Amino acid sequence: MAACKVQYLSYRLGQWRRRMDFHVGLTGRGDLTARIYRELREAVLDGRLRPGERLPPTRELARRLGVARNTVAAAYDRLSAEGFLTGRVGSGTFVCAQPLTHARPRNAPPGAGVRPRAVWEAIAAGPVPAGGSAGGTGSGDAAGTRPGSTEPGDGEAGIGGGGGGGGGASGGGGGGGAVYDFRVGSPDPALFPLETWRRLLTRELRRSALGSAEYAGPAGHAGLREAIARHTGASRAVRAGADDVIVTQGAQQALDLVGRVLIEPGDRVAVEEPGYPPARLLFRSLGARVTGVPVDAEGLRVADLPDDARLVYVTPSHQFPLGTPMSLARRAALLEWAERNDAVVIEDDYDSEYRFAGRPLDALQGLDRCGRVVYAGSFSKTLLPALRLGFLIAPASLRPALHAARMLTGWHGDPAPQAALAGFIEEGLLARHVRRTTREYAGRHARITAALRDRFADWLRPVPSAAGLHLCARLAPDARVEVDRVIARARGAGVAVESLAAYCGESPAQAGLVIGYGGVRPAGIEEGLRRLARCFADPA
Repeated sequence: MAACKVQYLSYRLGQWRRRMDFHVGLTGRGDLTARIYRELREAVLDGRLRPGERLPPTRELARRLGVARNTVAAAYDRLSAEGFLTGRVGSGTFVCAQPLTHARPRNAPPGAGVRPRAVWEAIAAGPVPAGGSAGGTGSGDAAGTRPGSTEPGDGEAGIGGGGGGGGGASGGGGGGGAVYDFRVGSPDPALFPLETWRRLLTRELRRSALGSAEYAGPAGHAGLREAIARHTGASRAVRAGADDVIVTQGAQQALDLVGRVLIEPGDRVAVEEPGYPPARLLFRSLGARVTGVPVDAEGLRVADLPDDARLVYVTPSHQFPLGTPMSLARRAALLEWAERNDAVVIEDDYDSEYRFAGRPLDALQGLDRCGRVVYAGSFSKTLLPALRLGFLIAPASLRPALHAARMLTGWHGDPAPQAALAGFIEEGLLARHVRRTTREYAGRHARITAALRDRFADWLRPVPSAAGLHLCARLAPDARVEVDRVIARARGAGVAVESLAAYCGESPAQAGLVIGYGGVRPAGIEEGLRRLARCFADPA
């Protein structure tokens, strides 16, 4: 496709009450629909398009841009599906009345009000130790140790018993030796492109043998940080450059670093209820008072957040473990709440790559104009947990402290895997791998969902979800079974599955199952579900 020039639009909006000038940049090559979508989305977020204002008809905008009408219509449809626009029959397309009043101009300094703990500000500003800078962004690897003690609190599940090595809760579902492993937390290792990875890693090992033996900077491999910034920008609409990225050993270490620099003993941290147990336990180990906030069909109930929370941990793209995405209205409300209460939001965007129907909402971080969101990601679910490669993207005001914490908890790890991952992303291999594995996991998701609605209909009600590597099912109101007893009998039959109650904290436990499909081979799904159904029918 030939490159298009930048087209400048001047169109009267609303009831012809005012004239608004903005431009849609179509310079270069690429998906025109995506570019139109991004420009209009930014105009809404930045306040140039105001709630209730009318947009040009698709035919008129297409004529002015010199593109097909379907191209503009597709951009409008995506914005409507995400809650930015709404159509009124006979009247046109209008900006939704979303309360995105937290938005600030694009050139405003982000995160000016977010400050780390005083001790970390002092450490970050202190003398440079031999071998590297606490605030540097060196081109080498970043590393660190796993979080410190995360012993279970009263009434909470521990970390070690579940998740197939991927951080699931146990709930009595420990599946050591299980033939049919439906626990959450791990992708299928058989889908990992081992030979391709070996080639890239061997190449980087040869290069590193000839390179410097000096300590590297704490932010991580420069090429990987650049690749992550581009990848998350293209796939998740994250607003970041390479300097904003800090490479970690998985998302859990990212949470540890953020918690260390922000949480004073006694600070309140809000988490989703039900939610991710290792996050709850980690924050508690840092001295925080952890409060669970209920989740409903639209995500975290922002109205129930405690006003004194310093930190809020959420999984908005695919709520863990329920699987429902956070609505745009809730995202806007959460960002407003964080700005009003001088709080920080950690967005854990785990397994957001896997989407089986429709388009996911863009990352919460991309909506943030006040620098309140720290974005955490991991490659454990798309590649292999054993690689221990993750990252965080933080506001500029927190980065020196995060670099210092990264250095003091391990300085840096092996640069070769980070360099290999950079090549894996830049050569388009990650995108190809995600496309291929998405098709495979979509099939597993469909088979298990159909079984839940058919043979498990007397006992379970699946929670609607179209993404990720697991799904959730609540116990039917009239079911006369005890989930823990079913899980125990299933374990004896060679089936490992987890209880939804294990993901609940202080609130009353929710009865149901969390069913993963990354660790069970396709050929075993049918037999594993058949055995599980027998356990429900006769749990004694």
